[in-house]
Amino acid sequence: MVPLFALVVSFLLFQVSGLFGWSYFDNWYSSLQGAVAVMLLLTASAHWGKRRPDLIRMVPAAIPRPDWIVTATGWLEIAGAFGILFPVTSRAASICLAVLLAAMFPANVRAARERLTIGGRPAPNLLVRTLLQFVFLAAVLLAG
Repeated sequence: MVPLFALVVSFLLFQVSGLFGWSYFDNWYSSLQGAVAVMLLLTASAHWGKRRPDLIRMVPAAIPRPDWIVTATGWLEIAGAFGILFPVTSRAASICLAVLLAAMFPANVRAARERLTIGGRPAPNLLVRTLLQFVFLAAVLLAG
């Protein structure tokens, strides 16, 4: 839920900054791009922090080197966060991020079904996580 909170709050803050004269954020599109970037940088930070072991546990057992997968997806989230901000790369970044979100979804399914914890808190149940996934996919695609 923290990534959703980061997405919504940063979007609103960027919109308010646009109203107060920061011309880059004077439209919903740029505010959404900034909010997606904030959300992705936040989620990427978990790939190396204290939540890393939890993310490694989430990776389906059929996938080799879950530690490497967690590192790679963290770097891809960072690349996507920057790519979504630039007009020349935003469309490609949004498509790649949508694919990345779809590829990572089985880990979230595993976390929900096996009732794993992330940072000591239970992973969202499958219905909630699926709804969040649709929100994140929509945000990423609209931002591109």
